[in-house]
Amino acid sequence: MVVGTSRRALIGLLSAQACTLSANRVLTVAVPWLLLTATDDPDRAAFHAGLVVFCQAAPYALTQWLAGPLLDRVGPRRICIAGDLASAALLAVLATVPSPPVWLIALILAGVGAADGPASAGKRLLVPVAATAAGQPVARGAGLAIALERAATAFGPALAGWLVAFLGGASALWVAGALLGLAAPIATLTFRNPPRDAARHGYATRLRTGAAYLRRHRSLRALTSMFVLTNLLDQALISVLLPVWARSGGHSAAVVGLALSAAGAASVCSALGTAWLGTRLPRRATYLAAVIISGPTRIIVLALGWPAEAVIAVWVIAGLGSGVFNPLLETVQIEMTPAELRGRVLTLISALAWVGIPVGGLLGAAMLTSVGLPATLWLCGAAYLAAVLHPGRQVAWEAPGAARHTVRTERTPAVIT
Repeated sequence: MVVGTSRRALIGLLSAQACTLSANRVLTVAVPWLLLTATDDPDRAAFHAGLVVFCQAAPYALTQWLAGPLLDRVGPRRICIAGDLASAALLAVLATVPSPPVWLIALILAGVGAADGPASAGKRLLVPVAATAAGQPVARGAGLAIALERAATAFGPALAGWLVAFLGGASALWVAGALLGLAAPIATLTFRNPPRDAARHGYATRLRTGAAYLRRHRSLRALTSMFVLTNLLDQALISVLLPVWARSGGHSAAVVGLALSAAGAASVCSALGTAWLGTRLPRRATYLAAVIISGPTRIIVLALGWPAEAVIAVWVIAGLGSGVFNPLLETVQIEMTPAELRGRVLTLISALAWVGIPVGGLLGAAMLTSVGLPATLWLCGAAYLAAVLHPGRQVAWEAPGAARHTVRTERTPAVIT
């Protein structure tokens, strides 16, 4: 059966996202392996891993924000193609170097982060365009995109582990590069640009326009502050508090991995369900129920000292909630931002949301040293609950007429350029 043009755009976008997300998850295993083989000292390897993560994450967040005006002016399609091709080429260079030094790994991963930031932002901006062109609600497109992200999180590391174990670390880099390279022709054949900002302003002015819109928008400000705090607490939980809880309770690392994997698998299922049913759900009530189930409960169950089986069960339920509220939040942000400003506003929100991630692990370790594990868990659980309740009062959850009109106007596809 021939796939129509409108459906082809959505299928192509989701396929390209699947490629790039899987490639990024493969790197989470392949890069630490390269660092471990570069030195026999585990402590040095851990330090180098943290350094490389910073070198990749910092350019990712910075270039994503700085690319906002270009995404609105040039269109995300070209930026997606250029970013994916650049990342693929850099990984191919790294894969050809036997036993690469740490400085080269850090340098190339910094380049990958700088290229991937704008490319990832571009694909995010294309979700409402592809969804509406296919005659589907924006919420459905957002739900499918979130489900793909969670599936890649489960699939990518498993693929990388198999490649590293049986074919060597360089093979994982080649596969990641090939996946990124495959995303580029998919974009060339299927992507369409959203409406562009035709205003003739300089780059700095356009960047300030996006920041001013976010500063004036009460609902988006509330969501951004929630993203910053919850990302910080999630990083503290996953990188410090959960492993310390497992070790202090006599559990193995397998318990940590099982809890994370089970939550991820559950979120894939609920995100797919939200993609089809999300438009029928009351937004405020759905958000509050899902975010409370998925957020503070993961921390509080550790503070209560429940057995590992109960903790894993709670994390599965939390994963179900995560797959419900994340597509809803993505839809709300899209509806609240005019199409011609989305590149600048949404990339700024993403960049600000990343601010708390490097601090989260340090904060978790500092609190453990100061007050101990039980008090740290209760404090973080209370902070998480306060953070997610704040948007429930501040956000105008139902789309205003202007936002609905903006989404509908995208049904007329932009010309491929």
